[in-house]
Amino acid sequence: MSLDRYRGPLSDVVMTVAGVLTVLFVGYHSVRPATMALSVVCALPLLARRRYPVPALLAAIVIGVSVIAVGRPPDGFFVVAGMFTYSAAVWSAHRRPWSYALLVWGSMMVAGSVVYTTDWWTTDQLTTFSFVFGGAAIGDSIRMRRAYVAEVTERARQAELNREEEARRRVIDERLRIARELHDVVAHHITVISVHAGAAGHALRDEPDRVWPVLEHIRTAADTVLEEIKSVVSVLRDPDEISSTEPAPGLDRLPELLAGLRTAGLGVRFHEHGTARPLPAIVSLAAYRIVQEALTNAHRHGEGEATLEVGYRADTVSIEVTSRMARPDERRSGSGLGLIGMRERAEAADGTITIGPLADGRYRVRAELPAGRVLEGMT
Repeated sequence: MSLDRYRGPLSDVVMTVAGVLTVLFVGYHSVRPATMALSVVCALPLLARRRYPVPALLAAIVIGVSVIAVGRPPDGFFVVAGMFTYSAAVWSAHRRPWSYALLVWGSMMVAGSVVYTTDWWTTDQLTTFSFVFGGAAIGDSIRMRRAYVAEVTERARQAELNREEEARRRVIDERLRIARELHDVVAHHITVISVHAGAAGHALRDEPDRVWPVLEHIRTAADTVLEEIKSVVSVLRDPDEISSTEPAPGLDRLPELLAGLRTAGLGVRFHEHGTARPLPAIVSLAAYRIVQEALTNAHRHGEGEATLEVGYRADTVSIEVTSRMARPDERRSGSGLGLIGMRERAEAADGTITIGPLADGRYRVRAELPAGRVLEGMT
């Protein structure tokens, strides 16, 4: 890491030394000492070529014009001019390689024409042109290559971040899905257990012979909860198991759900409007879970009766559960996650849901879910 820190300054020193040696040993014959000294000084701004590329270039132009005014420079002087256009093309803040090259070459040509008139314009100036514009071309090519590599690297970094974010989002979505499933199933059966346990307490005191059927319902509900938890835990512990072999519940399993609730003591009046038909899997699952949660809440917080209405229309299926709330001192506490879960279910199925009290004192859950078209990307 320490070597990387000094790599840039070291390369500047190396290029400066190379420029000085080029001035001293390339085409130095018949060059006046003052001209040679100024030519060496002209190479020194290369030390600042990385941090201050344009000021270094301008300083070299000023010194270079002075060199030409004092006497004909050595051939290495023009090689150094190409080093400056190269450095400016690579390190300047703005990509203007040809402007830098034209500025350097033009200043030398104007100075030479003023001092030496027509004697300046020889075939050697074609070589000067090649050094100056060739340095700019090479520098611009390296600059573009570095920019391309930096862009590819940044894209790869962003792609990696996006993959990590997508993986994190999938984990969160899966956790929410598992939480919803656990709440929808476990909360329902725990409510059944709670109600039957209360009934068993009364029966044990007043009618002991009726305790055994109630305890059987409690045992059945507890076994169901254990099986549901076991299936979820087995999926979590086995990464190769993608999904349960048991099909997801839908509205076709409403009779089974209602029978269980009625056995638990909830009086449910069920009305179906329209002709029942198969629904997209996500809609049918959402509808079932919303009905399950709404009726479970009615059982937990209501007076023991609820009305369920399911309506099939051309492009929607509607669900409405209404019940009367028990007195505040008779209600059982809840986590509030069930209401959140119902809203998430409706949203996932591209539907709407309203939850709240009515003017006549009843509590209503009403959901509208799309049912008349194939939901692309959801099944």
